Amino acid sequence: MDNKKQLNLGLAILPIVAMLLLLIIGYGQLGLRIESLLLVSAGIAAALAYWQGYRWNDVIDAIVAKLAKAMPVMMILICVGGLIGTWMFSGTIPYMVYWGLKLISPQYILIAAFFITSVISVCTGTSWGAAGTVGVALMGVAAGLDVPLAAAAGAVVSGAYFGDKISPLSDSTNFAAIVADTDLYSHIQHLMYTTIPGFVLAAVVYLIAGHTSSVGSVATPEKVMEIVQSLESLYHFNLLLILPPILVLWGAITKRPVIPVMLAACALAIVLGIGVQGLTLKQGFNALIGGFNLSMFSDQGYNITGVVSDVPRLLNRGGMSSMMSTVLLAFCAFAFAGALALTGALTVIINRLLQVVHTTGQLIAATLATTILVTGATCNGKLALLIPAELFKGAYHRMGLDNKNLSRTIEDGCTVIEPLIPWTAAGIYMATTLGVSTLDLLPWAIQCYAAVFFALIYGFTGFGIARVAPESPLKNEETQRETA
Repeated sequence: MDNKKQLNLGLAILPIVAMLLLLIIGYGQLGLRIESLLLVSAGIAAALAYWQGYRWNDVIDAIVAKLAKAMPVMMILICVGGLIGTWMFSGTIPYMVYWGLKLISPQYILIAAFFITSVISVCTGTSWGAAGTVGVALMGVAAGLDVPLAAAAGAVVSGAYFGDKISPLSDSTNFAAIVADTDLYSHIQHLMYTTIPGFVLAAVVYLIAGHTSSVGSVATPEKVMEIVQSLESLYHFNLLLILPPILVLWGAITKRPVIPVMLAACALAIVLGIGVQGLTLKQGFNALIGGFNLSMFSDQGYNITGVVSDVPRLLNRGGMSSMMSTVLLAFCAFAFAGALALTGALTVIINRLLQVVHTTGQLIAATLATTILVTGATCNGKLALLIPAELFKGAYHRMGLDNKNLSRTIEDGCTVIEPLIPWTAAGIYMATTLGVSTLDLLPWAIQCYAAVFFALIYGFTGFGIARVAPESPLKNEETQRETA
């Protein structure tokens, strides 16, 4: 590194500013593919490294080093797709949805919507899936019970993103852990400091609001009954179907290796699909790789012509191949991160940040502000996790803070905030799926924004902050160069 040109602050921020502009204009305005824009950004960072005196092999080695660290989460993402497909195949997810819908009490519709979507999103790891299936049905329930739709939508979004934030099956949870260089289960445990208080606060508000709303003891809407009856006609339900999620939860609690546990849960689900539902091994493997499809029932002689339209929307999903687009995005994002790390630009930026950030509270606040800004600017949750993690990792090390503080903070500022920004993909999806504008449901999405306030309180008080021995600036720079 001694014979390499050093960067000033202007050159250090050039690749990041260029990437943000490319994404804001190219992705936000022109609708260009985000993967291609990331590759252009990686090219700019690589050109900067070349100007410093590095060569192509150095750039490739840096990118490969980043991808090597990201490979475990990519494998987990692929397993998550297989898990969802096989759990649809076995009837595990439909079984949870079935009982969730049957146990709804009109008097407790808001808190029920919150709890049901929370459970389903924790078990599946997908907020969009929970909101787009059960969430839609729950909005129908709310409409039939004359409950304010903005409140119901806020409860659904809060529940959906509660699971998306802490589920070991969630791609954003895994991604946050890997970009912050921390263990998945340590990350989830540390998230509880900000997530559980937000969950309790939201539950109390929904419980009180449910009793003050004009909620009458009317019958369950016909739409929900049709979904329940359709599920009954397709699947043979029994308690054995909850074994796969129990296996995953056991693995999480006992800290077993994630990928073997997920694959075991997939295998168990395929066995249940064959033994309980009467489907075939070939269909099970098809569900594992390509996702489950309702046509598998018709292949076995089931009559699916009378199934309501919401049921295929609930069932037709999953499969390892469904995660390939996310994996490609991760490849492109880490290509940029690898080239950027080689330049040492992050060290220059961090050194300047540390001149104005002197306390843990200021660092947490700076991380949150940056994460929310990048989320709104790029409209992409993965980038909003990646960029602040790369920017602030060194600062957390130098201040003696464990990396799980960083992974928790970027999740508090990105994963659950993204659906509250109207122009992001998550914000658009939630508003259109639930039929309520983002700004209308925002005040009721308590679980989503409460974590930001708890994170700030903890940062300035020191409560819930994990510490390690601080690294010296020299040691930190050497470590970054070794991993670059």
